[in-house]
Amino acid sequence: MKKLLTLVATLASVTGVHAASPTSHWFRNAAISPDGTTVLFTAKGDIYQVPISGGKAVPLVTDSSWDGYPIWSHDGQSIAFASDRNGSLDVYVMALNNPVPTRLTFHSSDDFPSDFSPDNRRVIFNSGRQPSPSSSAFPTTRMHQLYSVPVTGGTPTMELTAAAMEARVSPDGKTIAYMDNKSYEDGLRKHDRSSFARDIWLYDKASKEHKKLTGFAGGDSTPVWSADGNSLYYLSEQGDNNFNAWKMNADGSAPQQLSHFDTHPVRSLSLSDNGTLAFSWHGELYTQISGQSPKKLNVQLASMKNNLDETAVNVAGQASWFSVSPSGKEVAFVARGELFVSSVDYGTTVRLTNTPEQERGLSWFPDGRSIAFASERDGAWGLYKVSISDANEPYFFAATKFDETQILKSKVDNFQPVISPDGKKLAYLHQRDEIRVLDLENGTSNTVFPAKYNYSYSDGDISFVWSPDSQWIAASFVSRGLTMLTDIGIAPADGSKAPVDVSMSGYGEFAPQWASPELLLFASDRFGMRSHGSWGSEMDVMGLFLTQDAYDNYKMSKEERELQAEAEEKAVNTEEKDDEQQEQVAQVTIDWHHLDDRMVRLTKHSSDMADFVLTPEQHKLYYLARFEGGYDLWLQDFEEHSTSLALKLNAESAALSLNENGDEAILLADGVLSKLSLGEGVTADAIAITSEMALKTDAEREYMFKHIWRQTKDKFYNANLHGVDWELMYRQYLPKAKAAGNNRDFAIITSELLGELNASHTGTRYRHPTAPAAQTASLGLLFDMVPSEAGLKVAEVLPRSPLLKYADQVKPGSVLTAIDGMPVNAGSNLSKQLNGKQGKRTRLSFINGKSQFDVVVRPQALAAEADAMYKRWVDGRRAYVDNLSGSKLAYVHIPQMDDTAYRAVHSELFGRGFDKQAVVVDTRFNRGGWLTDDLVTLLSGKQYSWLTPRGNRTKGNSMKRWSKPSVLLVNEGNYSDGNCFPNGYRANEIGTIVGMPVPGTCTAVWWEGLQSGDLVFGIPQLGVTNMDGKFMENDQLEPDVLVENDKRAVAKGQDLQLKRAVEVLLGQ
Repeated sequence: MKKLLTLVATLASVTGVHAASPTSHWFRNAAISPDGTTVLFTAKGDIYQVPISGGKAVPLVTDSSWDGYPIWSHDGQSIAFASDRNGSLDVYVMALNNPVPTRLTFHSSDDFPSDFSPDNRRVIFNSGRQPSPSSSAFPTTRMHQLYSVPVTGGTPTMELTAAAMEARVSPDGKTIAYMDNKSYEDGLRKHDRSSFARDIWLYDKASKEHKKLTGFAGGDSTPVWSADGNSLYYLSEQGDNNFNAWKMNADGSAPQQLSHFDTHPVRSLSLSDNGTLAFSWHGELYTQISGQSPKKLNVQLASMKNNLDETAVNVAGQASWFSVSPSGKEVAFVARGELFVSSVDYGTTVRLTNTPEQERGLSWFPDGRSIAFASERDGAWGLYKVSISDANEPYFFAATKFDETQILKSKVDNFQPVISPDGKKLAYLHQRDEIRVLDLENGTSNTVFPAKYNYSYSDGDISFVWSPDSQWIAASFVSRGLTMLTDIGIAPADGSKAPVDVSMSGYGEFAPQWASPELLLFASDRFGMRSHGSWGSEMDVMGLFLTQDAYDNYKMSKEERELQAEAEEKAVNTEEKDDEQQEQVAQVTIDWHHLDDRMVRLTKHSSDMADFVLTPEQHKLYYLARFEGGYDLWLQDFEEHSTSLALKLNAESAALSLNENGDEAILLADGVLSKLSLGEGVTADAIAITSEMALKTDAEREYMFKHIWRQTKDKFYNANLHGVDWELMYRQYLPKAKAAGNNRDFAIITSELLGELNASHTGTRYRHPTAPAAQTASLGLLFDMVPSEAGLKVAEVLPRSPLLKYADQVKPGSVLTAIDGMPVNAGSNLSKQLNGKQGKRTRLSFINGKSQFDVVVRPQALAAEADAMYKRWVDGRRAYVDNLSGSKLAYVHIPQMDDTAYRAVHSELFGRGFDKQAVVVDTRFNRGGWLTDDLVTLLSGKQYSWLTPRGNRTKGNSMKRWSKPSVLLVNEGNYSDGNCFPNGYRANEIGTIVGMPVPGTCTAVWWEGLQSGDLVFGIPQLGVTNMDGKFMENDQLEPDVLVENDKRAVAKGQDLQLKRAVEVLLGQ
């Protein structure tokens, strides 16, 4: 155990705080004690306490996990906090005189404590579970409900079904102040002015009325009560366009700004009984006494955690990029951003790079003694080469010394190197969109595919290959301005001529492979079933024969091929050929005439395809395809004219590489490398990688921060970055990110950075690498969420519940009394009792009136419960519309913009809704995707003919487009393409839009995973403009008919927005 003592600089009282040279501190979640003597806060994943005067901060809660969000009991004797020591964030309580935490919540969702009840007997927390049985709220776990749980343990009680966060109970216990949540937007986004922006509300527990206290168009958060209950303190962007401390009367009147920080937001506001505020600003702690200016606390942070400079990481099963050596005996791969080489047969592994930065894009030199790769060092992606130093050591995996050199020095990005077959040149991507070729001898580069021919959405999505004679480059490229659809182009490697489009299908063509001098392979979706929107389509492998002779040979029968082979063998035996002729590489000859006539579909069944390889003799095609479940290895045998499953894999991701002889292949499936023997039957042997790398986590986080900052600078859809001083933000946040100490805090820091852009689709997401040890299962029941000693009363049996087969016994009013013999009552915790039960035979005990009985079921996953809740909600909306309209109107809901959603809408419109007069199209809480054009087309049909068999007129054309009236229902939760669609609906004048304003979030995002494996971040890198050239991002869409859903009405099951939509449609 190493104890680290860090001194924190002091700062005198200030009237306004400006961004100066930042420290490395990241002190958050400030919580001042009720008596105003102590401040709790979090740092490096632990909870500390420090005197109000500053000084030494000692750890109060230390654990190898992350602990945070501390709150005080009102008597100052206990604290509650959240911890991820079991995977998800759970609520714990701890008495200060007995510092042993007690776990209170056990659900697989994250739980966030915000207050104690006034009598200190319960902890208030919010969690994403399900709305109450009576509520009409949209059932998404992204909108947290409010719960309380006894400090002694038990099943939580729902306090509020409305989305409520950072809730605080008034001193008299009669009122709850809370921050609302109306959208999927990242909570650390700043400077937004839209309907998404959070507001402060009051909930009267007696009348069940909700009152909105803040009407400011920007963000308001974190309400805290004064000791007398007459005032609320809170954070707001009002005034300075930056979150600062504010105060208002409990009725919302007389708002007053208390602090005047700029550049960065004030976070985690708390208040003592004597009126002293404590909060965090840019990772520093501050207090503020009424009538005075904020004061920064002088803190000496004593850390009790192990302060290890390095952590050992096993790289087995973590491979990403890989490349097989020319000999087939070695495989190079990237794991955790580092370059390794392993022996294919023995698994002996050597690490070739040791940098915090990421390496990727591997390519072997023909001699097998050097590997080209890309690495993001010194502020740019560069091209490098690592070689075996000792001429007596033939293989990397057995070598002891290596040399690394930089192939191409540049201040801009160059990556994805591909060595030419003759080893003299290197093709690469310049600035992501331009394919260039570097002459390795003289160091000059020429452009082969200029930037105008490419658009890179995400790194690695442009593929290109060398011809066998090193004279040509084949690549996927954008031809004739298609932008989002790529064709296959061929260009001379010296850049002397423009690329020639050799596929020209108007469909998507990808992944070219030069199988031989006469044959170019690529993947195409021209024959397969196509998903709606951009959600993929079934692929085939295509073969393009570059000469007529090659095509004629392909068309030969097996008999003709055998006769030809025999004749060629005789010719070889009779002709004299010197060594030079034997070793000469066949030149690629391209007959540009009638290329489309020599294009052949090689696969017989279109599929979701991940990769493919053709054996050298061109008799067998192996490909990775998904027909059911995950990807499997399939074989197309051209001689036997058969297609068969070669190897069952069920992989979520997979790639394949063939050795030069074609008798073995290397498979990468879900991070695991395997050697495949391709004989009569395919066998697989996992490569037993034996390597453990020393990882400097602080250095890795520093690199990941720089990568996020650079990627955003280079790819954000608005080159001006919304006017943000991005260089200043780099200087302000880098020290924080470097010293974060854990990836959860790193995600918060970088989310604050990205939140400065005031853009949708930003923020960093942290996913705990260890899922909860025991996932919470679901019984498919809704309960009255007020547990009693008698048990839990069933309010409703959900659709698809495992208990439906006992519907005559288990029904509303039944009481669940035990699970596997363990009592269910006020003192037990239902989630704890259901953890680990998914799919297992479980005995449930019920009381129904005077009847007691047991049933045995297999509880389902929470995902199944979520699906059932959504179906229940949609069924309820449809029944409401049907009843209110007298069965005249159809109803559809679109939860996201993908193929599944489109097919559901199409089925509803032309199935159940075919004979309806009009349709309500509900898109509330649509979380986006890419489907706008499909839906606009579907809903803007016009009747232009009738079908009339023998005088019986029936529906004619347009037959598969809705040509009747519609109304569109929207709200603040429409996100991404869920915002694009209402804009398209209005632009095409399809119908009336009803509901609440929709924030402008119409951009396309790349969620990039970072090398640590537990982090992703978003870059909104494709903007969308209307026909006037105005970006839809941050351009709020106002509905034609404004209707807000009253929170009390929602809790009672009413839907005022849907009611108004029906009225509008009936009135047309």
